[in-house]
Amino acid sequence: MNSQIENIRVDFVTGSRRVSNYCWASILLLGALGFCSVGFSSYLRKDLIPFLSAEHILFIPQGLVMFFYGIAGSFISFYLWCTILWNVGSGYNRFDKKKGIFSIFRWGFPGRNRRILIQFYMKDIQAIRMEVQEGFLSRRVLYMKIKGQQDIPLSRIEEYSTLGEMETKAAELARFLKVSIEGI
Repeated sequence: MNSQIENIRVDFVTGSRRVSNYCWASILLLGALGFCSVGFSSYLRKDLIPFLSAEHILFIPQGLVMFFYGIAGSFISFYLWCTILWNVGSGYNRFDKKKGIFSIFRWGFPGRNRRILIQFYMKDIQAIRMEVQEGFLSRRVLYMKIKGQQDIPLSRIEEYSTLGEMETKAAELARFLKVSIEGI
């Protein structure tokens, strides 16, 4: 999603609040609870959940290892739910022709440096670069080439579902900034 007035363009970037993150966090939580319940059931020697039988599992070593996997999975799930709650990685790219400044704003993890704001002069922007890798794990990312700096990613890896959508976005941005596109 983007918003453009005559001299200002703002491209919003979604962060951790994506459907895939909700799915993975939920799957991890359910799996971790299953492992913990089987491990605890093997310790008590009775089935706490009817469809998860633990009567043939000895507590040492299998039950203990399953309980450990459950604890580890719950920590990873907790981490994912926290990044979703804090919406880490969300923000915007702001192009202001009037001031001649390009700003990148992102939300980080809570703390002193939660707000990440980086600014560049628009006169230093050389081109918009597209990186496309097709295959099983396709990768489509837009970068901005800036004089004397590393290329700055403007989008997430999985943001563009089609190559045409990515090309349209790159063309709009290049037209607004009056720069060339590389990597087509």
